[in-house]
Amino acid sequence: MITETIDHTTLTKLAEAGVVRSAHVVGQAGGWGVMVKYGMAERALAAQRSQQVRIFRKLETLVEYLKGIGILRFDVDAANYDPEGENTYKRPDRSAALKGAHQAAAYDKWLNAEIQEAIDDPRPNVPHEEVMRGVRDIIQRARVKKG
Repeated sequence: MITETIDHTTLTKLAEAGVVRSAHVVGQAGGWGVMVKYGMAERALAAQRSQQVRIFRKLETLVEYLKGIGILRFDVDAANYDPEGENTYKRPDRSAALKGAHQAAAYDKWLNAEIQEAIDDPRPNVPHEEVMRGVRDIIQRARVKKG
């Protein structure tokens, strides 16, 4: 069965307009989903990027989310809730993304320290052309040595 979904932005606008008739929190393997009725339609809340049904691991988080967008009353169906159950939608890419973010942050910290050290260096600056002459001389000597 394909479940039609609604995104956060649309749900927020519907809640602000006061046309959300009801919200139904549904327990399932690994967490909680929410079904929203408005007009004659009923839709599941979708995750932002994947457009899959959004699963909240903690009921408290879902309650705060709903309160935050102005949905203060809802019913809860915990019949199929299984906190140990495996959620079918996983994001293994998030681990890699977070690792990359930590590496980028460490690199930025290192680079900023290097830049600050260069700024604080009391020695006189060397003009760019003088440095480039030295680099070209090193390259030329390496070419001659290599033959």
